[in-house]
Amino acid sequence: VLVVMDAGPSLFFGTRRRLKSVAAGQLAAAIAWSAVRRGDRIGGFFFANDKHRELRPAGGRRGAMRMIQGLVDWLQPETAGQGESPPLSVALERVRHTVRPGSLVVVISDFFSLDELSNRHISRLRQHNDVIGCQVLDAAEHSLPQGRYPITDGELASVMDTAQAASRERYESMRSRHLSEPRRLFQKHHCGWLVLNTEDDPVDVLGREMRVLVGRPV
Repeated sequence: VLVVMDAGPSLFFGTRRRLKSVAAGQLAAAIAWSAVRRGDRIGGFFFANDKHRELRPAGGRRGAMRMIQGLVDWLQPETAGQGESPPLSVALERVRHTVRPGSLVVVISDFFSLDELSNRHISRLRQHNDVIGCQVLDAAEHSLPQGRYPITDGELASVMDTAQAASRERYESMRSRHLSEPRRLFQKHHCGWLVLNTEDDPVDVLGREMRVLVGRPV
């Protein structure tokens, strides 16, 4: 089992209960424990901006604990840095060349960095592996009440006024694309797909969804 973890800047955001990065880390930890309980080995591929880290698969408690420590070290805001992340395809290409055939690859991301080249790499990964995409979302990415919201990317600042029809339409268009395009891409290649909201219990989501996706208890 290989967990591919996106730790780009957009994951360090949350308006309900926890940051997306925390929810993603908790899900990855739950995957690690469920994998070693089934006798599988667990490995990781973490990426953020132009950095990446690979954890070679290992079994048993040692494998799970190494994964968790890796998540603790990696899921820090300073690791993500500032500015725009490189496309997801850069990480997926690296994964393609390192993963062993017959693996279960779980890609955890909010998929803001999804690009057209990702299509080819997901297709290639799926030829010899089971692949599951997990999109991590915050409630604000589903809808926003009308109001004026100060927004920043850490460098530039602006104000978004959702009381204006034009602003609401632009936001709705972005929201619709962000929720539908990653799912369509993964399902096009017969990959599994699940959504984790920051208000969800990651263990409950994993138990409910993975039984359907991989056909065995976790």
